Amino acid sequence: MTMTGTPTPQRVGSTEQSVAPAPGRRTLLRGRSELLVAGMLAVLGGLVVTDAVRMPTDFAQRGPVGPKALPIVVGLALVTVAVLLAADIWRGGHGEAETGEDIDLSARSDWRTLTLLAGALLANAALIDTGGWPISGAVLFWGAAYALGSRHYLRDPLIALALSIGTYVGMSQLGVVLPGGPLEGVLTWTA
Repeated sequence: MTMTGTPTPQRVGSTEQSVAPAPGRRTLLRGRSELLVAGMLAVLGGLVVTDAVRMPTDFAQRGPVGPKALPIVVGLALVTVAVLLAADIWRGGHGEAETGEDIDLSARSDWRTLTLLAGALLANAALIDTGGWPISGAVLFWGAAYALGSRHYLRDPLIALALSIGTYVGMSQLGVVLPGGPLEGVLTWTA
């Protein structure tokens, strides 16, 4: 057998025959790395179900559908998908390689873009308490647009501000309270 695991051809008389490796654990799992994903899904589903079952509930929270119902359904769905995925893999199924994107796997990582995106996210986290969502969200949206290559210095901040105010207004209409910062009094008409 060669170092790559392929059978070494041997001459027997005038014909070539391949000597296959003895079936073992290594050859049994070869090409089935997706089983790791199935295992992780099963563990995650088990944890979700275990946590849901141990969730404390008050008498007032009990009813036909309590707070435990949805986590149990999600956990059982995760375990079911894990079992179905594992069965498919054992029957020879496997994930198809990505063919839809034009990716050069030999290209280096674009650390500048990643650093700019991380900076925009950190600026959002730092500004959300003092500046509120409208300002920190605008910084996040504009920073992401800039990091991904947009260089419209007037249009991008205006769109970012419109998006952040739009999400602030939309969330307040849904009853989700986002910090308003210095614009809290200006945007009170939205609540």
